Amino acid sequence: MIRSAIISLVLGAVTAPAFAQDEPLNPSAVAPPTLGEYPDCRDQGREFTECAPAVPDRWRLAENLGLLETKWWDPYNQNTIKGDRPVFGDDWFFVGAVVSDTVVEPRSFPLPVGIQTTTDPGDLDVFGDSDSFGFNQNLIVSLSLIKGSTAYKPQDLEFRLTPVFNYNFARVEEKRILYVEPSEKLTRHDGFIGLQEAFVDYHIRNVSERYDFDSVRVGIQPFSSDFRGFLFQDNQLGVRLFGNRDNNRFQYNLAAFMRLEKDTNSGLNDVTTRPRDDYVFLANLYRQDLPFPGLTSQITAVYNLNREQNDIEIDKNGFPVRPALLGNLRGRDYDVAYLGYNADGRIGRINLTASAYYALGEDRNSIFTDEKAKIRSFFAAIEPSYDRGWGRVRLSGLFASGDGNPYDNVERGFDAIFENPQFAGADTSYWIRQGVQFLGGGRVIGINGRNGVLPDLRSTKEQGQSNFNNPGLILAGAGADFDILPELRVSVNLNRLWFHKTDTLEALRVQGAIDNDIGWDASSAIIYRPDFIQNVVFRLSGATLKPGDGFKQLFDNDEKRDLYYSVLFNVVLTY
Repeated sequence: MIRSAIISLVLGAVTAPAFAQDEPLNPSAVAPPTLGEYPDCRDQGREFTECAPAVPDRWRLAENLGLLETKWWDPYNQNTIKGDRPVFGDDWFFVGAVVSDTVVEPRSFPLPVGIQTTTDPGDLDVFGDSDSFGFNQNLIVSLSLIKGSTAYKPQDLEFRLTPVFNYNFARVEEKRILYVEPSEKLTRHDGFIGLQEAFVDYHIRNVSERYDFDSVRVGIQPFSSDFRGFLFQDNQLGVRLFGNRDNNRFQYNLAAFMRLEKDTNSGLNDVTTRPRDDYVFLANLYRQDLPFPGLTSQITAVYNLNREQNDIEIDKNGFPVRPALLGNLRGRDYDVAYLGYNADGRIGRINLTASAYYALGEDRNSIFTDEKAKIRSFFAAIEPSYDRGWGRVRLSGLFASGDGNPYDNVERGFDAIFENPQFAGADTSYWIRQGVQFLGGGRVIGINGRNGVLPDLRSTKEQGQSNFNNPGLILAGAGADFDILPELRVSVNLNRLWFHKTDTLEALRVQGAIDNDIGWDASSAIIYRPDFIQNVVFRLSGATLKPGDGFKQLFDNDEKRDLYYSVLFNVVLTY
């Protein structure tokens, strides 16, 4: 009887008539459909999607049901200006972002004294007070209008505009460092508005049901020719055809860029001036899980065509940057092709990044001989690392060939197009972060470039030309990252640096027997992310360079410094 009673209750619940509908709790809510309002697809032999009821404005359904309250300033919940809901139609989205990037940077490096005047008569025509200070503030505004639902397939169309508003300040202790005129002050305030992105991205087609695709992007756009930014990483004006195949196992790029002029003090794109006669053509192909599962391989070919022989470019501080005040002081044209292989990923438990490039081409006017010279140089870098628990240890090795005979018809020093290496401590490292000026071969010539690893003797990385008459570099390093807390990371790095060849330095300085030893570069950094988010990031790093014999011979000064330092405090706020 008990069993019969339970069955009766269950059947009664299943077959009981529906209760009368009460008044809606939310008068603005969408009313449910009534029985028979929509056709039965089974009776018509059609798919459900052909006759199913449409949900009015599904993007705002949760808000209309009173389940959430949206706020324009809240990036963590549904937000129209963050691309969570269409701004018009069913598939046009707006995505806005604002980033504040603040850098405070006390530092020291050899500062040459101007021959016309100096703040200390005892420092005439040598290196003077090496202390300096820099401050840089970027406000980055990114605006994108996107057509298409990108949750599971490539976007159909995108328009993006990213202006950057910059203010920078610098203070030094010697004349003719910030300005060419010795009468100018030892401080400099400057501001600039650059355009770092302005492109149209068009989705040409899908080539598989898993959304392998072909797309084209035209305009000012970010691009990196390899995983770690060794050769060409910049935001430049160009056209790029890209896509993938075989369920994203293959990716490719075909691109052509016309390089924009850069603002001197901010390093941002200056679209108010004529683009440079400097062109980059590139093709690369990526393959995942080759030759090992978890490792991505890339082959790349890059051609840099430079026709700036007749250019005379003076930067906004009054210093010549093209042609460089080096060697015969004449303008140069050159053609150089880079053939490279890059790898990034892991082999079992070992994380691995590796790059190799061979550069070949022709310099139409060598700075030492006034004659044509072949370019034959090479580069290799490798960084394996191993994760265990909350720590990662890594080793770094880099070799860039140097020129052993600047007066022959072959230039063997390796140089990049526009490097921004994420390697061996990156901009935490003293050598990579700071650009040290080279005295004797010309004013405003750096022994290395700021945010660059190569000792290429260029006027500037931003406005100068590549130079394949350089000493080259050997780097051996070790480092470690420790996730002390989920929101706190500590990194340490130690690098040993040598010039590969010093013949170019000896010729330019008219100084014999310069040693190869650059010195020891030690650095550490603390990165703090409150609440484990990327919207607020604090970074404090410090680095020192203990000069070796070669560095001391090049940059001896009255201070007799045993250490040069670099401190970097960086705050990034993102909305």
